[in-house]
Amino acid sequence: MNSELVWGASFFSGSLAQLIAHLSGLPAVVLLLALGLVVGQAGLHLVQPETLGAGLEPLVGLLVSLVLFDGGLNLRLAGKELQRTVIQLVLVRLVLGLVGGAALAHWLTGLSWPLAWVFGAIALATGPTVIAPMVKQMRLQSSLARVLDAEGLILEPTAAVLALLLLQLALGDLSRWQDVASLLVLRLGGGALLGALAGWVLVLVLERLPQEAEGLQLQVSLGVLFLVVAGTQTLLPEAGFPAAVMAGVVVGLRLDQQASRLDELIAQLAQLAITVLFPLLAADLSWSELSPLGWGGVACVFALMLYRWVVVQFAGLGLSYLRWPDKLMLSWVAPRGIVTAAVASLFALELEAAGVQGAGALKGLVFLTILLTVVVQGFSAPLLAQKLGLVELELDAASEAALDPAASLTAGLQQQPGGEQVGTLKAAE
Repeated sequence: MNSELVWGASFFSGSLAQLIAHLSGLPAVVLLLALGLVVGQAGLHLVQPETLGAGLEPLVGLLVSLVLFDGGLNLRLAGKELQRTVIQLVLVRLVLGLVGGAALAHWLTGLSWPLAWVFGAIALATGPTVIAPMVKQMRLQSSLARVLDAEGLILEPTAAVLALLLLQLALGDLSRWQDVASLLVLRLGGGALLGALAGWVLVLVLERLPQEAEGLQLQVSLGVLFLVVAGTQTLLPEAGFPAAVMAGVVVGLRLDQQASRLDELIAQLAQLAITVLFPLLAADLSWSELSPLGWGGVACVFALMLYRWVVVQFAGLGLSYLRWPDKLMLSWVAPRGIVTAAVASLFALELEAAGVQGAGALKGLVFLTILLTVVVQGFSAPLLAQKLGLVELELDAASEAALDPAASLTAGLQQQPGGEQVGTLKAAE
């Protein structure tokens, strides 16, 4: 199969999944994953990502950075309670999540401790590429949506860097845990600094462009983003992802309303990236990589999903921002996404090249984690949100007008003769 047909089939599979999701109301991320399996090595063998060669990895990295940049544009952590909640959740998950994930992988699947630590780091990432469409489709309350978005945007690049360092430790390229800690701080800090600098430069350029030149603004933004991500990756491996997030945050905060218009264009491209990447990476999975794990792998993933409840309880200590329904919802929504799949595929190749036993088991366990978290949580999370009363309320046109004085004329057109408005506040279906 030539590369053009691979990309064409991937785009078609992704767009078909989005169409079915729109018509049926089923979770889009589940359908994207399912169609990827159907057309890939686990199904019809129509899409074979390995035919794309070495060019696949950098392209996936750039497209993922686009999704992270879009998330950074929308990241708003106004209020000390929200900021404290996100920081506390991230720090507790970074420690307890890493230790728990490694222990479960070692005890339940038999992975060696070095590879179990690598899995624990990879499993930290709760992908914005999956959470964003899931949260949007279920209409989760904005307070919880902001926490989940921020958690994913911070932990996904952190997990990628940490997993790479732990892989180097497993391969003997690093000799001490102290080296892992120092390099983690260096790469995350260096990536964030370069991203902030690029975001500042981009703001200066965009402020001087006419507001009606939206197409040019988009092209300049993508050019700066891809350059800083590629340059950062060259200087500091895996640090391009934190650079992408920080660049988006700086642009979003500095441009304000102009950033909102830019984000509409970026969001469409980010959605397109998700649509093509998810089926493409899922197509690389074969059942032969999952079958050796047996029930131990399934037990490991479900134990990991339940263990998050313990982590969130510790993370929520002393936080008035989170009520018990919020903690329960946060405990259940933690799907893994594209970065997790891409990192696992790359690491498996490096481990096999180094002759390390267990590379296939590591990749299989990571993809099994993606499969089960996306499918189980994709179907159950919307129902849980409704049961807990955490679905965002939406206003019909008349009620929005009643709350917005600037829209009073529109509201007046929808009023009954007696002056009472017809619109009512209703819960999202």
